[in-house]
Amino acid sequence: MGLALAEKLLATGIAVTIAGRSAERLAQARAKLGNAPRLQTVAADATCEEDVVRLFSSAGDIDHIVSTAADVSGVYVLLPSMDISIARRVLDSKVIAPLLLAKHGAPRLTAGGSITFTSGIAAYRPAPKGTVVAAINGAIESLVYALALELAPIRVNAISPGWVDTPIWGSVAGEGAAVTLAAMAKRLPVGRVGEASDIAHAIEAVMRNGFISGTVVHVDGGQRLV
Repeated sequence: MGLALAEKLLATGIAVTIAGRSAERLAQARAKLGNAPRLQTVAADATCEEDVVRLFSSAGDIDHIVSTAADVSGVYVLLPSMDISIARRVLDSKVIAPLLLAKHGAPRLTAGGSITFTSGIAAYRPAPKGTVVAAINGAIESLVYALALELAPIRVNAISPGWVDTPIWGSVAGEGAAVTLAAMAKRLPVGRVGEASDIAHAIEAVMRNGFISGTVVHVDGGQRLV
């Protein structure tokens, strides 16, 4: 989803910085984006405060911050089998990292700037084995409400995707990912699961609309209704 957003913004002439822990994946992202001259990549772990400080110290003024990262591998298990260290890792990636990005990024934002985080459908349609993800998605939305007040007039919002066909499904459903996604597509009112570009469009719309703050935008194909 982050890659799709970067591609969309670069196409409109906006300078983009992508941050991630893996230098290899950053290089792959740069290649996929055609080595665009307005693209910068920075190796940084958003769960590490020192890395976040370093990231923003070299960034200068920025207009928008978007976080789509989520490390959910190994967390979809029933409660008796849960490894709490994995739960803490997911919490770091989806709640602590956004908190650090807001703490150190907000002072760098220009007038009219915004921060957009990513929650998800699990906060509204929880399921067995999804306890941690459901709790964390709910937490990030509450964080958005509070930060929208504390950081005002900076706008703070969240995008809540439904089921989106991205590589993360490989770690969630394994070899059965395609079958699982196809079954959900039949249930959804829109008749398909999401694509990364659907989420990118929604994030861009929230970034550009100066009258949206403290809001969760649902991009789930109607999944909350079925």
